[in-house]
Amino acid sequence: MKKLNVTIKLELSVPDDWELVQTSEGGKVLKLPNNQYLDIAIEPLFASNPEETWTSSEDDDVLNDILDMVESEDVSYEFITH
Repeated sequence: MKKLNVTIKLELSVPDDWELVQTSEGGKVLKLPNNQYLDIAIEPLFASNPEETWTSSEDDDVLNDILDMVESEDVSYEFITH
């Protein structure tokens, strides 16, 4: 089995009322004004509590709105050998 590093760098223009908050595991997610949280590490995931289960949106308009905020994207893939 090989190890794969995937590095994703996104630059987004987001509303001023979005905030970064830290989870109990030390990660950071975005707090949205509608009492939801957003994690976009792999795909846009939403939760009403950052310590609970994250789900993807069933609403294509919501996903499109998030993706429209992306101004640039840089993804790199690298196999790690030990």
